Amino acid sequence: QVQLEESGGGLVQPGGSLRLSCAASGLTFSQYTVAWFRQVAGKEREFVAAIRSTGGHTYYAASVKGRFTISRDNAQSTAYLQMNSLKPEDSGIYTCATGKPILSALRSSSPYYHWGRGTQVAVSS
Repeated sequence: QVQLEESGGGLVQPGGSLRLSCAASGLTFSQYTVAWFRQVAGKEREFVAAIRSTGGHTYYAASVKGRFTISRDNAQSTAYLQMNSLKPEDSGIYTCATGKPILSALRSSSPYYHWGRGTQVAVSS
């Protein structure tokens, strides 16, 4: 059974940092693209970042590029999202997902078939 478990969320002041983790089990982690999505109540799920299976290619939403960094450790079956210079609009539930999307669909949620339960991030003073 595939499981993805996020951790590292919490409350942080604007300008602060958080590091999210996504620990995977039950799959050959190194074969999958990992993506982070976020969702705020009443809004659609939003793509944040993705990293290809070998870690050689990363992709970011324009709103987080330059502030967030996605990475992975295939030996530990874990992916990370380092979030710096956080803004209130970064608040939401952050969920990791794994799949094998083609490039044109990488920012869509549909190609990802394993999902975690999410971790809450709140950016507020």
